[in-house]
Amino acid sequence: MNDNIFTGCIPALMTPCTKDRQPDFDALVAKGRELIEAGMSGVVYCGSMGDWPLLTEAQRQEGVARLVEAGIPTIVGTGAVNSREAVSHAAHAAKVGAHGLMVIPRVLSRGTSVTAQKAHFAAILDAAPDLPAVIYNSPYYGFATRADLFFELRRQHPNLIGFKEFGGADDLRYAAEHITSQDDQVTLMVGVDTTVFHGFVNCGATGAITGIGNALPHEVLRLVALSKKAAKGDVEARRRAQELEQALGVLSSFDEGADLVLYYKHLMVLNGDEEYRLHFNESDALSDAQRRYVETQYDLFRTWYAGWSASLDLS
Repeated sequence: MNDNIFTGCIPALMTPCTKDRQPDFDALVAKGRELIEAGMSGVVYCGSMGDWPLLTEAQRQEGVARLVEAGIPTIVGTGAVNSREAVSHAAHAAKVGAHGLMVIPRVLSRGTSVTAQKAHFAAILDAAPDLPAVIYNSPYYGFATRADLFFELRRQHPNLIGFKEFGGADDLRYAAEHITSQDDQVTLMVGVDTTVFHGFVNCGATGAITGIGNALPHEVLRLVALSKKAAKGDVEARRRAQELEQALGVLSSFDEGADLVLYYKHLMVLNGDEEYRLHFNESDALSDAQRRYVETQYDLFRTWYAGWSASLDLS
């Protein structure tokens, strides 16, 4: 089993739509290939960014199969209300040759029950025992996986090799303090764009799963590279990483809100990717004020980044 997929920088792909608001798998694969060519180490599909609750089981699995067939290193999200469907996604991922699993907690039904979540996680891990997997820890799913449950699962399922932490700075620190520091074979993935520096420098993260990186791949890859250097004590890299993360702050903060897919699809459209203009629900749309705000912030960042990059090149 190879856990290298959970290193580097990995975008959580959004699902582009056709004019009749169906998944555009050709565009999905094209974007995945483009991001890999930009330097990303893999992609995630279907996490929250991929709108997994809005897709059928067959649609999700077709997207996974198409990405894998295209030679794109793919981590598969297993989000589902029913554990049987989550198991189906894990088994399908193994069957088609995906590279890893993102194990998402059971939602709605018994979502706060540790017993139910343990059974849910175990069933997913059992369905694909040869695929390296990380548990996706997020307050948005209503369940926080703590160290005792994680290590109980890991003792029985060696393919559970890490955490994707979306809970923010405090939860990243908890994972570093109580989980990865207890077992140096466990990997930690930064799961929210606002905590890249903190995750690599203060928490020993080995990789980052990004939302804003879909729209700004080169800039986010630069942030990750600088953060990795800063984690080794590089003073100049630490300063530059903090400057870049601060400049990205507003755009990255959309990753923490309910409208994250709406915002990041809009940024993709601003980049010229028209296939991201539509959403599966026609009523899902940014307000005029939200669009103006994100466009202003995007222009501000790109202007700043151009000058900042030029200053680095001259130094």
